[in-house]
Amino acid sequence: MANHQDGECCLMCGIAGFISLTPLVQEQAVSIVTAMADHIRHRGPDAGGGWVDPAAGVALGHRRLSIVDLSSAGAQPMDSASGRYALVYNGEIYNHLDVRDALGGTSVPWRGHSDTETLLAAIEAWGIERALQVCVGMFAFALWDRREQALTLARDRMGEKPLYYGWQGQTLLFASEIKALYAHPAFERRINTDVLGNYFRFGNTPGRSSIWSGIGKLPSGTYLTYRRDAGRSLAEPVPYWSIDAAAAAGRADRFRGSVDDAADALGTVLGQAVGQQMVADVPLGAFLSGGIDSSTVVSQMQALSPRPIKTFTIGFEEPEYDESGHAEAVAAHLDTEHITLKLSAEDARATVPSLSALFDEPFGDTSAIPTLLVSRLARQEVTVALSGDGADELFAGYSRYHSPRMRRAWQFGQLAPAPLRTLAGRRIGGTAYPAAASRDPAAFLQGMYDLSLSQWWTPPVLGAEATVPVADTPRGIDPVGLMMRADMHRYLPDDILTKVDRTAMSVSLETRAPFLDHRVVEFAMRLPTALLVRDGVGKMPLRSLLYRSVPRAILERPKMGFAPPVDHWMRGPLRDWAEDLLSPESLGRSGFLDVAAIRKRWTAHLSGAENHRDPLWIALMFQSWLRENVA
Repeated sequence: MANHQDGECCLMCGIAGFISLTPLVQEQAVSIVTAMADHIRHRGPDAGGGWVDPAAGVALGHRRLSIVDLSSAGAQPMDSASGRYALVYNGEIYNHLDVRDALGGTSVPWRGHSDTETLLAAIEAWGIERALQVCVGMFAFALWDRREQALTLARDRMGEKPLYYGWQGQTLLFASEIKALYAHPAFERRINTDVLGNYFRFGNTPGRSSIWSGIGKLPSGTYLTYRRDAGRSLAEPVPYWSIDAAAAAGRADRFRGSVDDAADALGTVLGQAVGQQMVADVPLGAFLSGGIDSSTVVSQMQALSPRPIKTFTIGFEEPEYDESGHAEAVAAHLDTEHITLKLSAEDARATVPSLSALFDEPFGDTSAIPTLLVSRLARQEVTVALSGDGADELFAGYSRYHSPRMRRAWQFGQLAPAPLRTLAGRRIGGTAYPAAASRDPAAFLQGMYDLSLSQWWTPPVLGAEATVPVADTPRGIDPVGLMMRADMHRYLPDDILTKVDRTAMSVSLETRAPFLDHRVVEFAMRLPTALLVRDGVGKMPLRSLLYRSVPRAILERPKMGFAPPVDHWMRGPLRDWAEDLLSPESLGRSGFLDVAAIRKRWTAHLSGAENHRDPLWIALMFQSWLRENVA
């Protein structure tokens, strides 16, 4: 066995490795796993390491971004105290000092202060599942068990940290980002055409599949164990926590009290999460949009900090898109050290062509642009930034949850028999309406909700499936709860968390989301919709909590989101770039796309008669990704 390490380390931020069904040549395996880790060097620019067991066919690689325990005692790959386990780990365990106390505290001969060592000790003492259930944090890891000749992959509860895996020939590959897999000679760049329809509908590849054949995502809140004697057979991932189980427990133990009572309880659990996530041996700050979610996180941080928190905002030169003034007002009230960057069309021209290189898969959310730029801005000052991500999905914040269209869909679904639901669904959505959505009112609402989020009801992909499966829905969930559930299963992990992870890690910035602490999530699941929503406005307990530190007058305004003026830019500074990617020759080159359908929307958009910003952006990002990864 060989263990090669360089530099000092801590606990972030990228892992890679493989297990081969045939024995490895040590020098060759070290070279390959090091190259895999170096492909994601941006996730951990401070140091790297590799570990190989040639006889077992196992190789583990790691890249690090120094956050906590900057000494070499936290170096990875790391062996357990007994020597049974070897671990590569990406993430943070926020309660690792409490875990250490539970394991014996100072009576244990700890080698250092890293949570990597804590995680290994917990696994050795309690086993993998209990250790995962005890740990609070965001993480993905690969663990080799020498005694059992078994590899275990695991991912955090909410999917904050990514982990891809899959067989390529006789080799099982895994990594934090797919680009690490490119460095292994067994990897085959074969596009999984089954996901293209859903990519064009939602702007991402939802669920467990990826854009590459044979490579998938480990689901949130699960672990998977592979034993070498299983050949190419992979067991199903085992859940140790799930949104649905947390929601069921919440419905069985509903919070009883007023909005103010809920705000009190939320303040306690959120304050605990924020406090633990502020622990770092490097500069720390926060993203601040001036909205309810980020303002709440910043107000909690400032209450716990003896000095002004550093906060960061992106604005736009176009006033109808610019929220930076609201963020500056909140920052001034909370007395943070605030920095604003105004994004111009020239910034967009310089940034957009490189976006596809950041993402493992085509990614069509325009808000990736400001998210990347605010991450770059923050990284000039800090190494860790907290965000307000997850609050909309947990506390009914999106206006679409309360839209008349969704309310009518729910009412119709309850009154109409299945054949009439099918007729209405087909009339509205055509072939994009899934037949399974007619089986009951909850499924009908889910089908209508999916249609409302879809940018291409008929994807411009030759031979693509136009529908997504309609999941079984638990009984006793109201319509707002059903839509929140759908977003927590798909939109949050596949769009929001993917966007934040890839853009922030591309500049070696670690982001943390206190609302996604599972204790906050489990508390939110106890809150009935009637407590969350008043007169079509959501997040009532969260608002009540924030109004105690920031005046309502500063905060109350329509929610704008984080979308830049891409529709204008595509007709102006980005037009040449877009026209190159959307030319008939470029669109037809892959053989995947309906050239006429895309060109029709592009022509209409350029004329100014119609605005097809989102569907065209999805097409542009696919074309750009193809050119970056396939051409």
